[in-house]
Amino acid sequence: MKRTKFADEQIISILAEHEDGAKCADLCRKHGMSEGTFYNWKAKFGGMTVSEAKRLKALEDDRKLKKLLAEQMLDLAAMKGLVSKKWQGPP
Repeated sequence: MKRTKFADEQIISILAEHEDGAKCADLCRKHGMSEGTFYNWKAKFGGMTVSEAKRLKALEDDRKLKKLLAEQMLDLAAMKGLVSKKWQGPP
């Protein structure tokens, strides 16, 4: 996944500027981003505070770790199933 050059705090401050009345095009030009990026941020972070954004980030990281653990457990169970079968040689 591509990493952003903006921290969550910066994103929220940019969105706060927009809520205070700054135009989207001006903000995008000022901070060097596209309008599509701005609206994606607005959909994800709109109305959040910095502490809520940090909590969201922690929950996303936790979800990723749980997904990796579940995949590893499935792989391990499949391998144990293969190893536990009795192998028979040619008759």
